Amino acid sequence: MQGLVQDTEDRKLLRDSVAKIAEKYGANYFLERSRSGGKLEELWAELGASGMLGVHLPEEYGGGGAGLSELAVVIEELAAHGIPLLLTVISPAICGSILAAHGSPEMKREWLPRIADGTAKMAFCLTEPESGSNSHAVKTTARCDGEDWLISGGKYFISAADEADALLVITRTADLAGGKRNPLSMFVVPVDVPGVVRQPLDTAVVSPDHQFTVFFDEVRVGPAALIGEAGNGLRQVFAGLNPERILAAAISSGIGRYAIDKAVRYAKERQVWSVPIGAHQGISHPLADCHIAVELARMSVYQAAQLFDNGGNAAAAANIAKYAAAEASLKALDQAIQTHGGNGLSKEYGLAEMWFVARLMRTAPVSREMVLNFVAQTVLGLPASY
Repeated sequence: MQGLVQDTEDRKLLRDSVAKIAEKYGANYFLERSRSGGKLEELWAELGASGMLGVHLPEEYGGGGAGLSELAVVIEELAAHGIPLLLTVISPAICGSILAAHGSPEMKREWLPRIADGTAKMAFCLTEPESGSNSHAVKTTARCDGEDWLISGGKYFISAADEADALLVITRTADLAGGKRNPLSMFVVPVDVPGVVRQPLDTAVVSPDHQFTVFFDEVRVGPAALIGEAGNGLRQVFAGLNPERILAAAISSGIGRYAIDKAVRYAKERQVWSVPIGAHQGISHPLADCHIAVELARMSVYQAAQLFDNGGNAAAAANIAKYAAAEASLKALDQAIQTHGGNGLSKEYGLAEMWFVARLMRTAPVSREMVLNFVAQTVLGLPASY
């Protein structure tokens, strides 16, 4: 199906390679594992061994030395084949990007090669029950105890905490000199450290990436666990949040492509009154409209990724891409279900259950309302609402 995004030769080769791996496993593999509570270990291992999970990470730490644009290709193409993996955004994208930008050389050597080859996973711990994803209102604290740090508090809706080897935790730094307002610090906390408790959250999302509440009860970590400088975490966290938004948009774009592809195939094959249903404008026009929306969203994804890779301020582009892609994918998936009629709700066709992931991306990692707040205030210059 012809799209508006024009890949470079290298990205085209990468997209073809991802597609071959995705086709080997397929949407049914994703859905069957999701329904049963299973994981995608074989797929994850193959992606890591093929260099796709770390394609954007520095070569000196086991990565491919490319950019976020290339990781967006990997994530989008997986989703376009019915495999929307949230963990690809969390471990290599958010955590890997933060460590690559702000981690110590020792921390990079310890974690980045294993994140890149898929042998280690890291979960991102920002959101909290009372503050949501508002980093200014984080209540989880880290306080000095000699050379060590003690972390206490709780995090909410932490994706894939059960698969993680370590947690990248955003904390408010207690007793920090300098008088900063709510100074933040970031730590890498192994999941097996005493005082870390992971509690499953029961959701309706059909995905192998489950959600958790994570509690920290006086969790002691050494000075080597601190990322960058204590109290400078707000600047550091944005090394992960813009990639998070861009790559969440890549997942949504892939879901949109998956939905339209399924609907177009069905509309060509399904016949009523001796003609394919796709011959009727009541079917063809809504699908064409959805295709346009998805392609425009895809263009915004790669524009945002390129801006980030070039070192520009990608905040507005990342938020706009996330908003556009989430809206487009939901519209496309709903229309694909409608095109299939009753079959759209059948597990056989692999559409209805995909809606839960698509709908999640409208709320996470940042809600559409917060994107609108950001655009209104930062891009349009309107008065702040919060």
